[in-house]
Amino acid sequence: MRTLRTLRKLSRNQPSLARALSTSMVRPVALPRSKTGEQKRGYKMMNFGGTEEKVIERSDYPPQKLKEVFPGKMALLGYGTQGRGQALNMRDQGLDVIVGLRKGRTWDLAKEDGWVEGESLFEIEEAADKGDVIMYMLSDAGQSMMWPKIAPYVTSGKTLYFSHGFSVVFSELTGVVPPEGVDVILAAPKGSGTTVRRLFLEGRGINASCAVYADASGKAEEKSEAIAIGVGAGYTYKTTFEKEVHSDLTGERGVLMGAVAGMFKAQYDVLRANGHSPSEAFNETVEEATQSLYPLIGENGMDWMFANCSTTAQRGALDWAPRFEKATKPVFEELYARVVDGSETQRSLDKNSQPDYHEELQKELKEYADSEMWQAGITVRSLRPERN
Repeated sequence: MRTLRTLRKLSRNQPSLARALSTSMVRPVALPRSKTGEQKRGYKMMNFGGTEEKVIERSDYPPQKLKEVFPGKMALLGYGTQGRGQALNMRDQGLDVIVGLRKGRTWDLAKEDGWVEGESLFEIEEAADKGDVIMYMLSDAGQSMMWPKIAPYVTSGKTLYFSHGFSVVFSELTGVVPPEGVDVILAAPKGSGTTVRRLFLEGRGINASCAVYADASGKAEEKSEAIAIGVGAGYTYKTTFEKEVHSDLTGERGVLMGAVAGMFKAQYDVLRANGHSPSEAFNETVEEATQSLYPLIGENGMDWMFANCSTTAQRGALDWAPRFEKATKPVFEELYARVVDGSETQRSLDKNSQPDYHEELQKELKEYADSEMWQAGITVRSLRPERN
């Protein structure tokens, strides 16, 4: 198990930390017994910085157990990067998956991936009709627009699945209101569909959150846990639909993409304005971060990074981190407030539903791609040793 491997490694390199983790990080939970005396499925309580949370791992839901939880058809509607990765991962684990699409480019891609028209590949409405579990994987705007056509197939006894709480949490804006008599569950992998698929194939699995919005059957919690593993998670943790969408929208606009892109550009522009070459500015801003420091932070934490760099870098980073926190925290507070009050949802729906949205989006993306910084990045990346 991953936890045991981590402890063994730490026992060699950091024995005191390993001892602390072995006693405080993982707390086994006694398996409760049903009325018949059989043990129910167990789980772990793990310590996250002083707070204990329930964690479900892949070993809790092996393929045979997944098929017991989901014996019927899994109808996945939509085949974007996230939908594609999840559909393939479920199929590989033996679940009965069908895909619902409009004919076009993604339809052809699905056929290339082995989905067979009339057997496992159908038009959206037909797939929804056939599915015992309807996995609503269209884009957020697409979910809103298609809901009037999908809703009649979301009938009593079925399960409605989302990978994002967006449509349900902001139902007054999207119009997506699940009916009574259905389980409504969520599993949200913390990465792109490409990463979901790649990590699954590598035998690792991505982390994901899971949640229940409505429990008509009394089994929705188990379904939410199982489907997270089914779509490719290595482990999953509990959340709610509201918390998932609030944290997800904040992260996307913040440190996952929006904030980091803005900070990259700000530093690059300052260096260029002070006479640094494009190659130097890009290397000091993006390349060193993504290729050297970020992987180390991901592996070991920011505290480790502070403790394992030059004294000059250490002193400067420790001094400036509070200043950046002070400068950016008000922006994050404004962002979070806009997420919670629905302003970001409204903007997304308004922009994405414009008839010329894709044309305007291409203009925005081209502006980024054609900028000096990201053109310099193409050259810098071409010089990486593994590419030569």
